[in-house]
Amino acid sequence: MPVKVSVVIPVYNPGNYIEDCIASLRRQSLPPDEFEAIFVDDGSTDDTPARLDAVAAEVENIKVIHQEASGWSGKPRNVGIAASEGEFVMFVDNDDYLGDEALERMYDYAVANGADVVVGKMAGKGRGVPVELFRRNHPRATVDNAPLIDSLTPHKMFRRAFLDRIGLRFPEGRRRLEDHVFVTEAYLRADNVSVLSDYVCYYHLKRDDASNAGFQRFDPVGYFANLREALDVVEKYTEPGKTRDRLFRRWLRNEMVERMRGRRLLAAPEDYRQELFQEIRSVVVERFGPGVAAGLQPTQQVVAALIADGRLDDLVAFAEWEVSVTATTTPDGVEWDGGLLRIGLAAELASGGTPMTFPAKGSKEPLAGPPASVREAVDWVGAHSVAGFGRATVELLLTERTSSAQFFQPVEFTRETVPAEGDDRVRLVLRGTATLDPATAADGGPLDAGLYDLFVRVKLGGWTKQSRLGPVALKGRTAADAGVAGGRVVLPYWTAKQGTLALDVDTAGKRLELGRLTPGEVTVAGDRVEVPVPFHVPGDTPVLLKLTGGSGTAPRQVPGTLRPQGAAAVLEAVLPLGELGGAPWQVALSPAPEASEPRFHPLPFTLRVKAGRVQVAAVRPPRPGVGQRLARRARPLARKVLTRIRARGK
Repeated sequence: MPVKVSVVIPVYNPGNYIEDCIASLRRQSLPPDEFEAIFVDDGSTDDTPARLDAVAAEVENIKVIHQEASGWSGKPRNVGIAASEGEFVMFVDNDDYLGDEALERMYDYAVANGADVVVGKMAGKGRGVPVELFRRNHPRATVDNAPLIDSLTPHKMFRRAFLDRIGLRFPEGRRRLEDHVFVTEAYLRADNVSVLSDYVCYYHLKRDDASNAGFQRFDPVGYFANLREALDVVEKYTEPGKTRDRLFRRWLRNEMVERMRGRRLLAAPEDYRQELFQEIRSVVVERFGPGVAAGLQPTQQVVAALIADGRLDDLVAFAEWEVSVTATTTPDGVEWDGGLLRIGLAAELASGGTPMTFPAKGSKEPLAGPPASVREAVDWVGAHSVAGFGRATVELLLTERTSSAQFFQPVEFTRETVPAEGDDRVRLVLRGTATLDPATAADGGPLDAGLYDLFVRVKLGGWTKQSRLGPVALKGRTAADAGVAGGRVVLPYWTAKQGTLALDVDTAGKRLELGRLTPGEVTVAGDRVEVPVPFHVPGDTPVLLKLTGGSGTAPRQVPGTLRPQGAAAVLEAVLPLGELGGAPWQVALSPAPEASEPRFHPLPFTLRVKAGRVQVAAVRPPRPGVGQRLARRARPLARKVLTRIRARGK
């Protein structure tokens, strides 16, 4: 069968970090005879060459090429292209790994859309990855209709015939930004680029030893000489005007302004800071017209203007002010509503730990030149922020803790201008309710089992500030009962260390509080058993009981139903009395039996059938019952918060 995809992996001394990469290739849903993996060992001096040879001897579709060290990733990638037999070539770094269905999904998407380049959704584990690009699928993306230029790493799928037709290969040698040169030209010359955003295809890792090439201190002279080559590509394939300015803006923003801004600038040693500044300024003055910086956010415009004006000391002072700006988010109720989790929140910017204030009147006056002072720069940013109050947004981002996969959740919000202390000053508070549907929260699909942290992103005045939702004083406590919805058991809880909101999906044990049941709360009528349980269910929900008897007795599985009852639920099941004679049977409940890995949670009682009647006994000494606890547990704060949320929605 023809090879659909050739995966090319340049390799140099990855150590154990290569194991996740190898394992992900072996887990691919694309059949092994439809793809090949080509590891190009670039003169590794650790145990990697022998390890790769052993894997290649065991796995037919894995190949290894050994070569002398070339100094960087360009040559091994080109060697891999030359050796490839696939219709498409996918580039993977040796310390990253693929989603299990990445190759199959990306290939099918490429064929369906006639794409020369496919950009798959990325998750960054300790590394930044584009967020805005992956909000939705872009079957036909261009540098004009999608933020493609935000993603210039090589971890994409390219049609081999396209690469050959335009003669595109990576620059070779010990150099930086070879991927920028390659990917930028591919974007600008491809017949079509497709962005696949509804599945995490690529996991981009920061190594614990911080030895990824992108995290090494670099020589500014060589780095910005290489950056100019990427700019040359843009100039070659675009005309002067808005498109070229917008593309140039990516390098001005990411590689220059952001290095001369905030904590990143303040953390750099003074001598290195000065060296960076000189090289950056030379590129800014030499290559960028006024239209490039004009499209930046206000704070970035200030930094760009100070760079062009040669004022490093003022850049440092501006950075010291800007690092004090953060986002603060306050939870405003966590409640289940018909299978949906509603999360109330209030968010605003803070400066120096106190709510940030702005002038009462805004201004859209452009930055005509470099500000005369840092104070003037701060005032200009404040006035522009006020003028942009109507565009301020708040978003909720769900991040899976192990993989770092990110998923946006819908938020309905209002903007509230609040008078602040002092003359003619105001605050902007964003109040909203996020809605999470466990059945669709992961890009339209159900959430996988795992722990998820909730982040709130506030966009205002050119900043995008992200913070956890919280903290609250209830550290380690549940924020609401577990919900059984969308085939998942979802438990909102406050983290033990920070007191910020998180979700446990299909992994909770003791937190579900099933151990608080007592035999007195179990109702038996003939062969029917009813038990109150602390779950929210949107309606009648099928569950499964597992009854385990003594040694040598096969377990019994009994279907059951969770029925809503007030704020909780009642478990109902019909017992097969004829099969339950003899010793006591331990009981376990699977609230989501259709999950990919259903879990059974032990209940703290046993069932025993004697003379046709069911006896209930405690597994351990009883504690305060779930039904009693649910009946007497007051929720005045939650009810008050929910009332406020509903009142604002009217």
